[in-house]
Amino acid sequence: MTRPAIYALIPARLGSTRFPEKMLADLGGKPLIVRTCEAVKSTHLFDKVLVVTDHERILAAVQAHGYDAVMSRNDHPSGSDRIAEIAQGLPEGAIIINVQGDEPFAKKAPLEALINAFKDEQVKVASLMRPLFNNTIPSDLQNPNLVKVVINSQNDALYFSRAPIPYDRDSNGNTLVSGQHFQHIGIYAYRREALLQFTRLAPCDLELTEKLEQLRLLYHGINIRMVITEEPFIGVDTEEDLEKARLKLKA
Repeated sequence: MTRPAIYALIPARLGSTRFPEKMLADLGGKPLIVRTCEAVKSTHLFDKVLVVTDHERILAAVQAHGYDAVMSRNDHPSGSDRIAEIAQGLPEGAIIINVQGDEPFAKKAPLEALINAFKDEQVKVASLMRPLFNNTIPSDLQNPNLVKVVINSQNDALYFSRAPIPYDRDSNGNTLVSGQHFQHIGIYAYRREALLQFTRLAPCDLELTEKLEQLRLLYHGINIRMVITEEPFIGVDTEEDLEKARLKLKA
């Protein structure tokens, strides 16, 4: 069987509520989005690494450093919708990894594990999770910004929530249980057709309540295969995060 084409699509918009124009913020002499391109490209996992952006300034910055970028419409509600616009022109059966543009320290191992999940022909969508136990404080369970996921025996997601799931009744939900508590890492992989199907579905009430778009997939019966990683993902959401990233880059 011929290996499917594998793409890394990196959505990058100029506007950001918490950190305006963060994709162009300087990180060690290069824009943040370019550092992300470098990290993803250096894994040598992809047939093509492509930034999908809504602004010519990002397009120019990426291309000036020798990476590929294309323009999308500027009215997309999410990064998933942005890359889906480009996915329409990709080959049938292609595997698409949606890497956030603010992940300048993306590592090979978890991305490779995501790709390997598609060796199971039943898998249409995959994502990452990391165990919440060692070196984790119990208050993380209560943190709504840390999304939790519970899985079935096949490692397919049963539910995602900002609430502490599973809820340990005996400890009033304040105890981490080894092998049961996982943090969702928001990097997704899709078969091309599943990505296009996803973005054509209407948002469901669960998604709108939790503000988690992946619940749309589960609501409509599309399984998400969860892949365990121990690698921490260091995203840049705020100016404080950028300063931490600068220190890490120097180190």
